Amino acid sequence: MAKKITVLVGSLRRASVARKIAKHAIELFPEGYEAEIVEIRDLPLYDFDYDDPAVTDKPTPEEYTKFREIIKASDGVLFVTPENNRTIPACLKNAVDICSKPNSDVAWKGLPAGIISHSIGKMGGYSSHKNLKLALSYFAMPMVLQPEVFIGNSHDLIGEDDRINNESTIEFIRGYIADFCQVVEANPRH
Repeated sequence: MAKKITVLVGSLRRASVARKIAKHAIELFPEGYEAEIVEIRDLPLYDFDYDDPAVTDKPTPEEYTKFREIIKASDGVLFVTPENNRTIPACLKNAVDICSKPNSDVAWKGLPAGIISHSIGKMGGYSSHKNLKLALSYFAMPMVLQPEVFIGNSHDLIGEDDRINNESTIEFIRGYIADFCQVVEANPRH
């Protein structure tokens, strides 16, 4: 049975560089892995009232429940994120917050995670990568510690076919995906 990898893209824009990187990265997973982008566009903003048993007039949104179940059924999660104002985009932080509750059933807990960050600048989303890693560390998520993937000048690496056009970048990401798959294998979820 194939290992299921959920890919979360930290950009809502259809033609975003993050989405293009994510789609190309999915192709680099080895046989035995099924990686798929799960959309976070329609997740309502996180509100603890939805998960507070004392609040009876605000039921948990169906989108929360469905998203949490997808994450719980995953063998790993790959985040592909741009950097917005030196941190992760609000849509991705919202997704992280949604699966951080309820406290008795945190969907992220122990889930192997990988992070690919990028920016159109030279630092490659360093700050967003570190911010996301910090947020995820709370959930004891096993991760590839080294290498880290910061793709700088990312817009210059996407060809007219919407794929990464730099062979050394492709091979670096392929190697990272292989390392991530080792973390998934070493930390079975199910």
